[in-house]
Amino acid sequence: MDITVIRHLPTEWNIKQKLQGKRDIPILSLTEKQHLNIAKNTNLLMGKSFDHVLCSSLLRTKQTAERYGYTAVQDALLDELDFGPFEGRPKEDLLCEFGELWIEHPQKIVLGESLSNLEKRIISFLNKYNNAAHLLVFGHGSWIRALSSYHRFGHINAMNKMTVNNNECISLEFITVEI
Repeated sequence: MDITVIRHLPTEWNIKQKLQGKRDIPILSLTEKQHLNIAKNTNLLMGKSFDHVLCSSLLRTKQTAERYGYTAVQDALLDELDFGPFEGRPKEDLLCEFGELWIEHPQKIVLGESLSNLEKRIISFLNKYNNAAHLLVFGHGSWIRALSSYHRFGHINAMNKMTVNNNECISLEFITVEI
């Protein structure tokens, strides 16, 4: 299964470097540079046929899909990590609270949602779409980093050693397993 993931376009909170999590914040008006990046990513998608085009239940991923010209099906398994009391606060606050644990062992952390639950959602997503050959997913930073870590290492503990920028396009190939 090939999964192409695109992180949502920037929001006001991305610009202010605030954690969004489950907060349903719209994307900002597009700049000329963002239009160019969408065109570049669209060229990467050319010729690909997707079994499913998906987004989370949060507005910013739906809006991003629309800017790409897609009508995506919402799936809550794709929702961003619930940062609980850290939503609306700078990422530095979370780093000060959890430090090395956030970087090395995020599965041990519970915010508004445990990060082990985020990993369970990743696995549920992969199982749910196991029969698809090609997926296009409009998602969130933590979710995409967790998926990338799971893809590379079989767990999400390396997710916070990675970065995924707004509007970044990543392709991952998963070996499908008969369930």
